[in-house]
Amino acid sequence: MNLLPALDYMSVLVFAITGALVASRAQLDLVGFAFVASLTALGGGTIRDLLLDRNPIFWIADPTYLGVAAAAALAVFFTAHLLESRRRALLWLDSLALAIAVAAGAGVAMALDQSAVIVVLMGMITGCMGGLMRDVVVGDVPVVLKQGELYVTAAFAGSAGAALARHYGFDPVFTLPGCALVTWSLRAGSLSFGWHLPVYKSTPPKS
Repeated sequence: MNLLPALDYMSVLVFAITGALVASRAQLDLVGFAFVASLTALGGGTIRDLLLDRNPIFWIADPTYLGVAAAAALAVFFTAHLLESRRRALLWLDSLALAIAVAAGAGVAMALDQSAVIVVLMGMITGCMGGLMRDVVVGDVPVVLKQGELYVTAAFAGSAGAALARHYGFDPVFTLPGCALVTWSLRAGSLSFGWHLPVYKSTPPKS
């Protein structure tokens, strides 16, 4: 599946930019930019490959991924101040990175002929874990856990759609872009229109 390396490269690039934007908001130095960008860009795919026993891990097999992440960090270090709202840019770029990474994770699992459950889980892990690591490292509330927002849900829907499409015999050339589109549409709807899941609200104890 020649589409898989392209998806990995795109997700690494966009997630690295989000990591560097977070580093800019935390006012880190250039090394901090590179670290947070690389952690964000490579974290989800690394966990995916470890769980799937995919050897070597994708960025060890091709260190160019590290170069892409470092280059993104360097570019953002010198240009982040030009953005009117780094927070808004971060959220929208993160939604794009999520969509691409979910498709990449689901695609890798499908290429290894994994079951539908594993396809769904690998899509979610690849899409969500890098951003989770990024936010935890800089001390932010993880975007993944923001109250009621469609994030993990969007990743689940996209990867489940990919697993379902494979079950019905659709070609990955159509399945994986469809997976990314479903994921991004739900995440974008949450950002633009406030789509969300019900949030637990405790009730006072009965006297």
